[in-house]
Amino acid sequence: MNDLVSHAIEYATQAHARIDQRRKYSNQPYDVHLKAVANLVREVAGDKHMIAAAWLHDTVEDTPATVQDIEREFGSDVAKLVSELTDISRPSDGNRAIRKQIDRQHIAKASSRAKTVKLADLIDNCRDICSHDNRFAKVFLVEMEALLSVLQEGDETLYKRAWKVLHTCREQIGKLQKGGFDLGREIVPESHGIPFEQQRALRLFTESFKAVDIAEPLASFDGESRVEMVEEVMRSNGWIVAGMRDQGFVNGFIQLQDLDGGICRDYKREFAKGQILHGDASLSDVIQVLTRHESCFIALLGDLSGVILRSHIQKPIVRMWLFGMITIIEMNLIENIKETFPGDEWQRHLSKKRMENAKELQTERIRRGQTGELLDCLQFSDKAQILINSDEVLAQLGFATRRSAKKIIRDLESLRNNLAHSQDIVAHDWPQIARMTRRIEALVHWGEVEE
Repeated sequence: MNDLVSHAIEYATQAHARIDQRRKYSNQPYDVHLKAVANLVREVAGDKHMIAAAWLHDTVEDTPATVQDIEREFGSDVAKLVSELTDISRPSDGNRAIRKQIDRQHIAKASSRAKTVKLADLIDNCRDICSHDNRFAKVFLVEMEALLSVLQEGDETLYKRAWKVLHTCREQIGKLQKGGFDLGREIVPESHGIPFEQQRALRLFTESFKAVDIAEPLASFDGESRVEMVEEVMRSNGWIVAGMRDQGFVNGFIQLQDLDGGICRDYKREFAKGQILHGDASLSDVIQVLTRHESCFIALLGDLSGVILRSHIQKPIVRMWLFGMITIIEMNLIENIKETFPGDEWQRHLSKKRMENAKELQTERIRRGQTGELLDCLQFSDKAQILINSDEVLAQLGFATRRSAKKIIRDLESLRNNLAHSQDIVAHDWPQIARMTRRIEALVHWGEVEE
């Protein structure tokens, strides 16, 4: 096997395993999907870069790796393919249908090689979803058909196979209603949505904290500046990225690690689509950009003058924002428990030990003159565990299995604890930060439960 492909297999497998990512329905390790996609590509193309990209196609979207990480490990050609295969829509762009349209336009402009990998990805995902989730399959098949309309430049064999899989899956789940499913249809939670008061609080948190609140000034240099001088200035100030000016305007950027003699123009990097945000962009949008790229650039008053790095997510204002959202989620868990399990019915879903811990905490609170129900004395994970014992709630929250729900609960509790104890949340909790902000933004603004 080619060394590049072997490296891609190892890198992708470890990246997804490190966050314990698994296939949603089968609970298999995620590399099962990556291998299936890569094998489909291998059947029609001997291009080692395409096969490597097939293994890596979800790495930027799902793990802490960025496009720049992929470029350093595998070169610019593989990184370009992975970038073309990575969705670019942000939570604030609109509902699911709008975001899917933005991502469809992105892949429509991609190379035929990237489109071939995308076809393989669609084939494997379609088979998996239609075998396990008839409800979501109806939505997915409409989105898949729309995607196929822009993937004709991909491999002809895979293109025909994708259509065949789509038609076969439609037959399996029954004929769709005349006219199909509306692409604007929302996947909405029913009785277990966020109450108005808590939704208003979440909206306050998502709209009051802006990119400008955490952005650092972006230093910039003329394209003709000598690298020796620029490198010295950047190192002395602790800058790892700077803007590059052309005729007085920043139209690209340079990275300290790239510099190696000559002039700045030799190391210019173009801004990726979506890498620049306005100052009033939400922190959710900032985090989605930083999921794909190492730097997020901020435009203020028409000038590109700010930059946000992942390390800036450690700032107190971001930690406060994240902790506030988790607290509101926890309040919502309590409301849902009261609605789903009236009275003390919820207690039978906890172990004797967990109940004893809650009662001890309640006793201590009473001793201190504090009030509070026993339910308020449960740990975050206890509250969530009670709720997912209800099949109805599990489905309404968008989880296919209890195991997948438990993993999200563990991740959120880890983030909550690391926030409370001033631990490094970027190193430990980046995937769950990205996932939580994406889901919260969807719930607050569009009423969706994300797939």
